[in-house]
Amino acid sequence: MKKNLIYVSLSLLLLGTSGCEKLEDFGNTNLDPAATTQPVIQALLTNAQASIGGYAAQTRGGLYAQYFSETQYTDVSVYSTPQLAFTGEYSGILTDLQIIKNVNSSNNMNQVANILQQYVFWTITDRWGDVPYSEALQGASKTTPKYDTQESIYKGMIASLKASVAAFDGTSLIKGDVIFNGNVASWKRAANSMRMLMAIQLSKKYPTTTEYAATAFREALTDGGGYISTNAQNMMMDYPGGNFKSNWWNLYNGRKDYAESKTMTDLMASLGDTRQLAFGGQTQDQTAANASVTSNIGVPYGVVRATAEAFTSANTGWARILRGDFRTESSDIVVISAAQVALARAEAAERGWTSESLSTLYNEGISLSYAQWGIAVPATYLAANAVGAVGAAGNIQKISTQRYIASYPDGMQAWNIWRKSGFPILTPAPNATNTGGQIPRRYTYSSGEYTSNTVNVNAAKALLPGGLDSQDAKIWWDQ
Repeated sequence: MKKNLIYVSLSLLLLGTSGCEKLEDFGNTNLDPAATTQPVIQALLTNAQASIGGYAAQTRGGLYAQYFSETQYTDVSVYSTPQLAFTGEYSGILTDLQIIKNVNSSNNMNQVANILQQYVFWTITDRWGDVPYSEALQGASKTTPKYDTQESIYKGMIASLKASVAAFDGTSLIKGDVIFNGNVASWKRAANSMRMLMAIQLSKKYPTTTEYAATAFREALTDGGGYISTNAQNMMMDYPGGNFKSNWWNLYNGRKDYAESKTMTDLMASLGDTRQLAFGGQTQDQTAANASVTSNIGVPYGVVRATAEAFTSANTGWARILRGDFRTESSDIVVISAAQVALARAEAAERGWTSESLSTLYNEGISLSYAQWGIAVPATYLAANAVGAVGAAGNIQKISTQRYIASYPDGMQAWNIWRKSGFPILTPAPNATNTGGQIPRRYTYSSGEYTSNTVNVNAAKALLPGGLDSQDAKIWWDQ
């Protein structure tokens, strides 16, 4: 890719005649580029939202966090170097959302586009660390954007989300919204929930109740726009199937490369956690008689291919990611859940950031997570010693472990929770191939960045621990 295109959109969706409020009504995005030069902003929004589910269904983060194991090609789970590019995300979804803002035809659509941009930037900075932010998405006028520090990116994202919540009006339309169908109140709740999840991620850097993270958390918690507190309010992509299939269905479309890990099934068994009834399925074949049957046979994590294949051959009912009825063509993908928010609030209460009840929020978060999967909380679960958040010590471990479970199968969130807290305790891959043999803490910058944005990527590299662009180098909030 030529340097002047790296942070510029490679394609636009062009003028059409109708909006769409359902994903199945979206149609073909490959319109004739000669027809007009006017972008269809509602189509851009729908297309961007259709991609959002993929961020909550990333397998690499789930492999590092040991939600998943690889069953054949085990390179990622034995820690081959993750030298990956983020430029496609800038030239794709982020630019499409920026076009909506630049066209400026609807204030409320601008705010939705901005909220989605912050979500995408959030996942990017949590994977690489310092990345372009303040100078990104400026097209041909800025083809070599600087890398902002992760600290400034986090503060920028939280401020931007706060501004969007305040900027919504009561009249302008939101067209093409297949997540919340143009409901402003829902978008405010989603943005405030993101603000809380971002703020709690900074507890290593700002641990006390008077510092930035606690202040930002409380501002989001008390914002008049509210936050996601029920499963009916969850931010999720509901795929219709057909041309728009759930990412979890696509994962097993002719393949069976991924499994629920033994790490995860062992954790669930140790806690007597019956959410496992939804978390693993016996087959990837949706037409099989046992398509919706549970499996708790986790596949060993971080082993060489021969070992993984020998295990799956001997245990044909090994656990695929999710029970079959949760990964059909039309299965939804939860991006932010009420359970995640409640448990983040529980952690904030534990840290003294708020005066909310730790035990109430903790139990509420667990109960919301169970309900999300349609499973009843076992009668003794909340009182069990390994689960119950009572006493003066051990609460962060318990809360973090429950946050990790409640985020399943969103591997990016699980990786974040583990990197920040160290819980649940994970053992690195026994057949790790990286020099240190430890679980990766970040992605490394792509070779393309070193040739196309040399000065800025080298400046970012110099700020990493030891000045090394390594998968073992901790990003700012992880230090």
